[in-house]
Parts: sequence; C-alpha cells; structure tokens
Amino acid sequence: MKRMSHGQSRGNSARRKRKVKARHCKAGRRRARAKPVFSAGGLHYEIGARTSAMSYGGIGAVRRLVSKLGLAREMDRRLELLRRHLPYHESDHVLNIAYNLLCGGTRLEDLGGLRHDAAYMDALGAELIPSPTAAGDFTRRFSESDVIELMECINAVRPKLWRGRGRDLLGPVAYVDVDGTLAPTLGKKKAGMDMSYKGVWGYHPLVVSLANTGEVLYLVNRPGNAVSHLGAAAWIDKAVALVSPHVPGVCVRGDTDFSLTVNFDRWSEQADFIFGYDAQPALVADAWTRLEREPRHVSPTGATRSKREDVKGRIVRERGYVNKRLNFEDVAEYDYRPAKCRKTYRMVVVRKNISRMKGELTLVEEIRYFFYITTRRDPGAAEVVRLANARSDQENVIEQLKNGVNALRVPVYDLVSNWAYMVMAALAWNLKSFLAMMMHLKADRRRYVAMEFRRFVREMILVPCQVIRRARQTTLRIIGWQPTTDRLFSVWRTIERTGFG
Repeated sequence: MKRMSHGQSRGNSARRKRKVKARHCKAGRRRARAKPVFSAGGLHYEIGARTSAMSYGGIGAVRRLVSKLGLAREMDRRLELLRRHLPYHESDHVLNIAYNLLCGGTRLEDLGGLRHDAAYMDALGAELIPSPTAAGDFTRRFSESDVIELMECINAVRPKLWRGRGRDLLGPVAYVDVDGTLAPTLGKKKAGMDMSYKGVWGYHPLVVSLANTGEVLYLVNRPGNAVSHLGAAAWIDKAVALVSPHVPGVCVRGDTDFSLTVNFDRWSEQADFIFGYDAQPALVADAWTRLEREPRHVSPTGATRSKREDVKGRIVRERGYVNKRLNFEDVAEYDYRPAKCRKTYRMVVVRKNISRMKGELTLVEEIRYFFYITTRRDPGAAEVVRLANARSDQENVIEQLKNGVNALRVPVYDLVSNWAYMVMAALAWNLKSFLAMMMHLKADRRRYVAMEFRRFVREMILVPCQVIRRARQTTLRIIGWQPTTDRLFSVWRTIERTGFG
C-alpha cells in the first residue's frame, strides 16, 4: 500500500471537512419529513479479511511522545523489578496500565480485551502485551522505594516539556497544591487499609499537583486513618525542588491541615506559600475593608441572558427551610508570627456576614472568619484570597483521579501494591497533560489541560484508524474525519519535529 504524503493527508482532511459542513448547511433549509431521520432499514455486518483497524488512533501520538521523551528508557534504567525479561520489561508493564486507561479502560480486566486486539498491538509495535493477571502480579513486586523511584522516573522527563511549549503554561509563578483524599474500598483483606474519621474503610492518599499544567507530581498512599498532613512536609520539599529550577517563582498552597508552622521559616527561603490557618478569636483584626470579588463569568460581547427563576430558592422559602445567605464580605490584613517561627508573615482575614433565614424571616446574623497566612507581599489582600480559593481547582484533579482515570480504585491486595497502581494509573492523567502541552495554539493547551479525562479520551484517543504495519514503520491511517482529527494530526507533527534534549 502506497504511503500518503503530508499534502495528500491535508487535502483528504479538507475534503472530508467540506462534506460534513455541506450537510450542516442544509439543516435550516430542509422540508418537513414524513419519516424520522434515523432510518430503520436493513443492516449487514461483515468481518474484513485483510484490513486491520482499531478505534484508538490517538494512542499512536501518545506512544511517540513517550518514546521521544525517553520515559521508557528511564524506567528500564532505574527500575529493577524483574530478574529476567520474558519478554516484558518494567516499562512495558507500566505503560500497559497507563495505555489501557487512555484507551477507555476502567480496570485491570480491560487489558484482556486489548491483548486480543491485533491492530492495537501492531500500533504499539508489540507482539503481545501483558495480561491482567501479569499486570496485577507486577504491582506486587514493588517496595516503597521502588514506587518512589517510579515517580522520580516520570518527574525526570517533565523538564523537557517545561522547557518547551509548557513554559507558557507555567508562567511567572508555579502553584504547587497539596491535599489528601479518601480512597474507599469494600474489600476486607486489603492489607494496610484502615477506618477514616468518616467511618469509611480504605486508604488516604496524599496528592501533590502542579496547578498550572494539571500534572500530578507526587501521589502517596497511606492508611485510611492517617491525618491529611502526615508526611506532607517531605513531599512538598520534593515538589518545590522539582519545579523551582524551571520557573521564576513557586507558591505552595494548602488548607489548614498543611499549616505546618515548624516548616514555615525553611519553606519561605525556597518558595512562597499560601495556607489556610485555624480560626482563633485572638487573631481577629480591627480595620476592615469591603471585599469585592470578580464575577465568575464575563461575556466577551457584553450581552447577558435574562436570568431564570431560582426554583430551589423559591421552594426553600415556601416550605420554611432554614437557609443561609451571604450578605457581604470584609477583608483585613496584618503581620503575624506563629509561635514556632522566627519570621513574621502576612495574615489575611476574611469576615463573612451570613444571614440564617427561615422563609422570608431572618433569624440571626452570623459572622464567620477565614484566615490565610502567606509570604506573598506583592498582591493585595483580595488577590491573596482569590489565589487561596483557586486551590479548590485541585479538587477537580482529585475527582478525575477517582472517577475519570480510576487511579484510586485500589484493585490489588496491599498498601504498597495499590500505591504502585495509583502511580501507574496517574501516569495516564499526566500523559494527557503532556500531550496538551504539545498543542500548537496556547488556547488549546490551556483547554486540554483543564479538560475532563473522559472527554479527552473521546476527542484525542478514540479516533478510528487503519493500521498499516511495515518493516521499519507503522502507519495509522485515520478513516473518518472528526473536528479533532486535524488537532491530533498537528500534535503528531509537532512531536515529530520537536527534539527533546
């Protein structure tokens, strides 16, 4: 089969795009139909004899990016978990789990379908891929030091992206967010699990992520009864050391659980930080100014839609439920030195005036205080509050790890093996960010970094293609045009042209 040139591929894409556009142009000029648009005519299935095709066309670009970054070589060089490679290497097992999730899988058992897909294995240049049983056995080979080494292997290739197209996403300040989350399980024999403060059995992973690019820098599994800040100081140090050489400034953010005052003086010499602080009556300020927050959504044209009725609010008032309504917010700031610190830091306090209402009747005016301690002196108090509240976006990353990537599903039998699976599954999420950083347009990079994992899989991975395997090269010929086909093609061209030194 003759190989197409770049110009032919572009021409085919443009031709298919025009055909789809022509169909859409007729949408408003069609006459009334007597029958539904969806036909109930006859259908016939056939299985082709020679054509090899699959629905995971985007995995080729991911595989090429991994190869160019040298991630597989890094893992094979630094990880020693297998005495003999019959035939799989360490990188084969790790990437097998990550690729399974990128192709829409949700559990280890889904590898059973992929290892019977000849086109998928040809696209990866593999004669065979590990089975679900072999993948589960591989996670049990890890020790704690091996999992840490795996995370460092992934972190070793990140700077290659940050020095390239990812530099615009990092900006002048890189924000490192840290938080804990619960990973529940219904299993009864998973070693290392414990009961959380909510009465839920499972594990309590610590997530350290980079807000600018959405990457998970470190993911640490812990027993379910561990407090959020357990061991967090050491991982924050590692994250700051990883990011700081590539950006002008680093800022660490966390809630009140991570206000570890014994580390403040040391952290302030390496980076800035913004942490929530436990509310105390002695810390309430005297001089207040009104806090004006920016609107969440601003129309580019200035036009706004008419507001619909607040149905929920109407029902709450009619039935006399107790409701809380925010009236206004005030902000104040002053210098404060915690007892375990030698330095003085900036304390920003937000005072919220809340009305507790029942129906239309106001029962009581409630005052609540929120404290933020920071090393940042340059932004105003309102900007510090905005930056502190922006840390809540990490909850979206954690949600995607839980229900998008299913990295926190804990499918194997003990704490360390489940930790290893979490890191390998989180690699799928990180590969999404890696691919987003290779986008041509800056707006696309930001959009795909913030995109949900399942939508990313639908747009960039689930692309039907024909697999043509030659002696030296494999060609993935995209069968049908989709709105994201051109973007995938552009990303592949960018990966091919980019040299990661």
